[in-house]
Amino acid sequence: MDWPEAVVAIIIIVTIGRVMRSKYRAQNGILEDHKGNSVAVTKAPQTSDSEGLRDEVKYLKERVQVLEKIATEDRSARDLESEIEKLRDR
Repeated sequence: MDWPEAVVAIIIIVTIGRVMRSKYRAQNGILEDHKGNSVAVTKAPQTSDSEGLRDEVKYLKERVQVLEKIATEDRSARDLESEIEKLRDR
């Protein structure tokens, strides 16, 4: 084996090693900061605030569905007005 082949072999071995290391770290939630230090990523605990936000998103999705339904149906202006007033009263 000549020296150019050895250099190529070393580059391939190092590349494979880095890919395997990155795959392992990704599977186990380990990231690197901008300096290259390892940082473990943990899931944030569920708080009442996040539950409230989930409920709000669910409510807003329901509202969007209703508004899409109103906008796409063929109705007269009065029917739309009454439907919008019903929604405001909620």
